[in-house]
Amino acid sequence: MKRVIFIFVMLLGTYPVINGLAQSVVIPDTLMLAVVPDSAAINDLIPPDTVKQAEGKMNQLGSPNLARVVSAPKIIWAVVIGIVSWFLLNFLVRLVGAIGERNPKRRITVKRLIPIIRIVGWTFVIYLIIVGVFQPPIETIIAFFASVGVAIGFASQDLLKNIFGGLVILFDRPFQVGDKIEVGNYYGEVLEIGLRSTRIVTPDDSVVTVPNSEMMNQSISNANSGESNCQVVAEFFLPPSTDTFRTRAIATEAAQVSRFIYLNKPIVAVFFHETNNNRTYIKMRLKAYVSDIRDEFVFKSDMTELVLRELIKEGIIHDGW
Repeated sequence: MKRVIFIFVMLLGTYPVINGLAQSVVIPDTLMLAVVPDSAAINDLIPPDTVKQAEGKMNQLGSPNLARVVSAPKIIWAVVIGIVSWFLLNFLVRLVGAIGERNPKRRITVKRLIPIIRIVGWTFVIYLIIVGVFQPPIETIIAFFASVGVAIGFASQDLLKNIFGGLVILFDRPFQVGDKIEVGNYYGEVLEIGLRSTRIVTPDDSVVTVPNSEMMNQSISNANSGESNCQVVAEFFLPPSTDTFRTRAIATEAAQVSRFIYLNKPIVAVFFHETNNNRTYIKMRLKAYVSDIRDEFVFKSDMTELVLRELIKEGIIHDGW
C-alpha cells in the first residue's frame, strides 16, 4: 500500500513538468503540408536558388541540342572513318589469310585470328566514331540505349540470337576457321565465322551460309579439331573367301605409298561380314590420315585406286567382282 501511495505522489509531482514540455513542443507546418499538400506553400518553403539548380540539372538531363551532336561535318567525318576502316580491316584480313596460306601447317592457327580482328576492329571503329566524332553527352547515350534498346530487341530477335551464337562460337570454340565440320546436311571447310552466320565450302565447291543460331541448336562434327590432318576412310567390298590377313597387309602398304599420306598416325584396316540383297560379302574399311585436310577426297581417291590395283594384281579380287 505504501508503494502505491509513493508512486501516485511521484506522478503528481512530475505532472507539471510533463505538461510544460508538451506545451513547448510545436508541430511544424511542413508536417501539416505533408498531410494536406499545397503547391504554393511548398514553393514558399523551397529556396529560389535550389529551384534554379534543379531546373538546370533537368535541362542537362533533357534532350541535348541535336545540331551540336549531329552536324554535317561530323557525319562526313564518320563516313570517311567508316570507309577507311573498312578498307584497312579487309586488307588486314586478306594479309592474315595470305600468311596462313603460305604455311599449310599453321594455316588453321593463323586464320583463327580473322574473326577476332574483325570484331575488335569494328568495335574500336564504332567507339571512335561515337566518342571521337559525335561526342554526345553520357546522359544522351544512356537515354538513347534505354529508349531504343527495347524496340531493337523486339524487332531483331533473330539477329540478336545469331550474334549471341557467333560470340558463343568464338569463345567456346567448337570449330575454327579452316576446320572440316559437318552440321545438318552440310559438310565442308569453314571459310568464315561472322557475328551473324558461318560460311562453309562444300566438296563440290558450293558456299553454304548457316545462321549461328542454327549452329548452336545442332550437333556439329569436327573432322580435324584445329589440326592440319584428318582421318579418311575408304571402303572396299570383297568376296567372302578373302584372306583378310593378306588383304590388310596389301592395303596398308598401298596406302603408305600415297603422296598425300600422313605417316605420323596409324593406318588401320577393319573387316565386317555383311549381307545385302541375299548376297554375302566382306566390307573392308581402310582408315588413314591425309597430311592436308584440303586433299581429303583426292587422297581417298588415290588410296582407293592404289589398293584396288594391288588387290587385282595379287588375284584377291577379279575384274568381274
